[in-house]
Order: sequence, then C-alpha cells, then structure tokens
Amino acid sequence: MIRETRIADPDAGPYDLTSGPDGALWLTMVHAGRIARLTSDGQLDSYQLAPASCGPSIIVEGPDGALWFTRNRDHRIGRITLDGETGSRPVPTPESGPFGLALGPDGALWFTEMNSDQIGRIAADGTITEFSLPVAHAFPAAITAGADEALWFALNQANAIGRITLDGQTTVYPLPTPSAAPVGICQGTDGDLWFAEIAAGQIGRISPDGLIEEFPLPDRDARPHAIIADPTAGGCWFTEWAVGRIGYITAAGRIDEYDLPTPSSEPHGLTIAPDGSLHVALETGGIARLERR
Repeated sequence: MIRETRIADPDAGPYDLTSGPDGALWLTMVHAGRIARLTSDGQLDSYQLAPASCGPSIIVEGPDGALWFTRNRDHRIGRITLDGETGSRPVPTPESGPFGLALGPDGALWFTEMNSDQIGRIAADGTITEFSLPVAHAFPAAITAGADEALWFALNQANAIGRITLDGQTTVYPLPTPSAAPVGICQGTDGDLWFAEIAAGQIGRISPDGLIEEFPLPDRDARPHAIIADPTAGGCWFTEWAVGRIGYITAAGRIDEYDLPTPSSEPHGLTIAPDGSLHVALETGGIARLERR
C-alpha cells in the first residue's frame, strides 16, 4: 500500500530525501531553498537557507553525523546539523552546478559538477579538490560509492557511466543505447552498479569490469530518474518521473511497477527508512510511503 502525505507548502518542491542518524527523514526543498525534517509521527520542521534560490538538490548523511547537500544554483556544498545549524562551502570552480553527492570509501564526500565536467571531493575539514573529466559537455549527474573502493557516476550528456578512483583516475564506459541520458546510479547488492536511463526508458547495470546490460521498462516514456538498492530484497527501487510511478527491478532484471495515488506527482529521490518502508519525494508537494511486508 502506498500513502501520500501532502506538505503545507506545495510549491516548495521536495526533491531528494535520506534517512538521518536521528531516525527522521531529511529532505531538500529545491524551489523554496529549505531543508526539512520529517519525523515518524508526521511532524515536519523546515530550515530556511540563504539565498532561497540556492537550489538544494541531493542530500546524504555525512561522516560527521550531519546532513550534507548540494546547492546546485549557487554552486556550494551545504551542511546541516541535527539541531538545524546550517553552513556551506563554495565550490572553487565558478558556476560549477554541483548535483550528485555520495560518501566515499575514504570518508570524504564526493560530488558531481554538472556545468564544469568535474568531480569534486570535500574532506572533513571542508577542503575541496576537483578532478577534470576526460570528456567535454558530459553533464555528470548522480554519483555513488562502488564496492571496488571507487566512485561511479552517470554522465548524462556523454551517454556513459564513469568511474573515478580515490586519486582521481577516471574511466568512461559508453552506453549501448544512443542518447539514453543516465541520471541516477547506485551500488547494488549483487556487486554491480545500477542506473536509470531517463531518455531511453531503461534500467541499466554495469559490472565492475565494465560489462553493461540494459532492461527496458514497459513504458519507454516513463523517464526513470533516481535509483537505490534494497539491501533486504536484493533488487533496486527507482522513480518514474513522467508517469507518477515507482518501480522495482530484481537482480535478474524482472520489473514491477506501482502507481502513486497522484499520477502527476513527479517523483524524484527515494530512500529506505530504518523500519524498512520506502519513502519518495514528490516535487509537486508531498512524500509517498510504500509499506512493505
């Protein structure tokens, strides 16, 4: 069963969410420039960022127990503590457009720079290092830590999957389907990396040695966006942004889909809460919860 909770400000634009160390869900409100905290009993608190146009995008738990997030529109990396204290660091490259964010195996946070064809790394002390990609106009999107001690990321406009080692060495793997435009990527429980091809209507899988498989969705116009691994069931959950659905793909490639109560809800980020329930950020102003039994 899927339930939707609407928020008081439907124009705030919930975009991404993660389960924090306090057991609450933490959300980015991309249009309102806020970070929100949702408790298990439904209490929603929000924290205004400045400027409101900063565009908070992807949010993850950092190595210090705080929540970290990309500020795509004012080109900074943000941080918020569990009691709501906020701060940020500017990305050295102007107009870089940071978007994807992931905790690396080295304890640092790694991020993509959509506008500058770079991968960034921010250490615990706030020091930022940037690594140039070997392809131009690649538009790097989501990033995730792999099981091989490297970071993997989707190259949306280069139509490829990238891999970067901790010392900045990069490998690029072109996708078989032209103009597939990968966006979301995650480390699967099977040891492979799984990714969403938003323009091709497919879910892809790449092995650590670069072998790629693609699995078409029943609706090729569904525009899959974000994807996360399910550590319990072994497959991956993903959002279908254009059609208001969430999907699940097994390690064997079987796909199941679930309609959200509001078809035009524009689902983006998703996360699994400590109780095992799946939560989805709906950009039109809500949070969906899938009860799994």
